[in-house]
Amino acid sequence: MLVVAAHPDDEVLGFGGTLAVLAAARIRLRLVSVTDGEASHPRSATATARHLAAVRTRELHHALGRLGADAQHVTLGLPDGRVDHHERDLTHSLTELLDTCDLCVAPFHCDLHPDHEAAGRAALAAGTARGVPVWEYPVWAWHWAAPGDPRLPWHRAARIPLPPSAVARKNEALECFRSQIRPLGEDPGDEAILPPAELDHFRRDFEVVWQ
Repeated sequence: MLVVAAHPDDEVLGFGGTLAVLAAARIRLRLVSVTDGEASHPRSATATARHLAAVRTRELHHALGRLGADAQHVTLGLPDGRVDHHERDLTHSLTELLDTCDLCVAPFHCDLHPDHEAAGRAALAAGTARGVPVWEYPVWAWHWAAPGDPRLPWHRAARIPLPPSAVARKNEALECFRSQIRPLGEDPGDEAILPPAELDHFRRDFEVVWQ
């Protein structure tokens, strides 16, 4: 399975519990970080983009360990916030990475985050080229959508129940992303990207994908 993330943490937020289940079942996982997430705090004077890129990659590796996911990890290093400028190259890369894969899982292409949407579109195009099905996982859609929101493709929704062990592993993995769930410092621009109220969307005992 090829699992695509626009930024290090997207795959854990949207699909981490299922990753834990798949890893326990010894499914071969290939994980792609499209960007290094270096632009998460553009107004911060506490951390540089280069520092954040290194921190977020390290956080992801720790999170994957918590999930028990021994995945092959590929980092493409596209610019955070400008993935759409490189969508053709991304599609080509994902098409190559889908070789020998039976399924692709990627961000929702209508998630209302430009990087998520570009990564989702590229994955859909790569899946079509390879004849591989693509499941999409929402991340930011949980923040702006309402139950039954007509902007979401509910007719394609699949609910994936998670056993307690997978929920526990996912919650431990989420705690690894300290740069995103806690303030970097006390200055303006250092605020947490994912405060507790936002994280609650991802601590449930199920996950949703569009099939």
